[in-house]
Amino acid sequence: MEKVELLAPAGDLERLKIAFEYGADAVYLGGESFGMRSAAKNFSIEDIKEGADFAHERGKKVFVTVNIIPHNEDFIGFKDYLINLEKAGVDALIASDPGVIEVIKETIPKMEIHLSTQANTTNYHSANFWYKQGVKRVVVAREMSFDEISEIRKMTPNSMDIEAFVHGAMCISYSGRCLISNYMTGRDANRGSCAQSCRWKYSLVEEKRPGEYFPVYEDEGGTFFFNSKDLCMIEYIPELIRSGITSLKIEGRMKTSYYVATVVRAYRMAIDEYYKNPDSWKFNPMWLDELKKGSHRHFTTGFYNEKPNHEEQNYESASYVRNYDFVGIVVKPADENGLVTVEQRNKMVVGDEIEIIGPYTETIVTKIEEMFNEDGDAIMEAPHPRQIVKMKLPVNIGMNFMLRKQIEEIGE
Repeated sequence: MEKVELLAPAGDLERLKIAFEYGADAVYLGGESFGMRSAAKNFSIEDIKEGADFAHERGKKVFVTVNIIPHNEDFIGFKDYLINLEKAGVDALIASDPGVIEVIKETIPKMEIHLSTQANTTNYHSANFWYKQGVKRVVVAREMSFDEISEIRKMTPNSMDIEAFVHGAMCISYSGRCLISNYMTGRDANRGSCAQSCRWKYSLVEEKRPGEYFPVYEDEGGTFFFNSKDLCMIEYIPELIRSGITSLKIEGRMKTSYYVATVVRAYRMAIDEYYKNPDSWKFNPMWLDELKKGSHRHFTTGFYNEKPNHEEQNYESASYVRNYDFVGIVVKPADENGLVTVEQRNKMVVGDEIEIIGPYTETIVTKIEEMFNEDGDAIMEAPHPRQIVKMKLPVNIGMNFMLRKQIEEIGE
């Protein structure tokens, strides 16, 4: 049985490596131009080459986005950029615009092309059209049900891949084609600069009473009526695979390394459990608990099971739910004294109860008994950003294992 691909976001090299180490089969990333997340750190050509080399050494793949909706001036220098991407060793390019696809085919004809969700593919006629244009993979629109995806699979060549988003932020606009950000802020969401204007708080104006603004009360704080919950399909791994999806895609190139590790780890466990015995797969609530330990909005299953209703929106707040702090990442395994070197990411104090997560391992619960600075002096806390500390942790803690602690805070 050919296994489904787990595709993770990578906002920079650290997140790329974390994604692979925690179980992703491939990552998608943006270069310094032509991508839909211009606010992300994004990758230089040198970074892309390093990332592709890291991936290929592990039998993994790297896909690069060139999926903006371009204007004439956006094509300046585009061919040179494509040639550099090919030389860097990327495995595929993700595009949505027919002109972009045509230039890719003319400039680097051997490059694999994936059709972005921005192309709004919702039927098998469109999928077959794009396949005939040389597209190897179609990323279907988020507005698709299991039944609709299954029919696309049935009516398209087996050699055409189907990719679908299974986790992360949902857009209020159809498959991400949005004008509200451009109208409100001058930042073009279709060229990589979305201001997430849909998640702001709005009031209602009745046409016969112009200038009178009425809050739409959900509670005393008002309401956020364009603010979708986050997609989460971890309870439906069998249905996703049986529908014929080739690649399960996680949203989040703007998210942290901890977010990438947490989400990839949970989906990796769920997918691997399915392939052990597909007929007896059972959802493990622990996987969902893990996802909730990362920064998230409340969850929805989107369009997969039925058309969404008012329950799919979060009217109360545009903030994320955050119940755990990511406090450190292991940068060196235990030395001869049994001390593990950790780079601080949030304040840690001796006596803190922490959880440790790592690739393909169970969660470890322990307590920080003692800490030392780089000079070997005992310290009681690590308050400084990216401070290097040493501590004793349980055995078999490796590179890029992550430390977190529970908090009661809700916010972004």
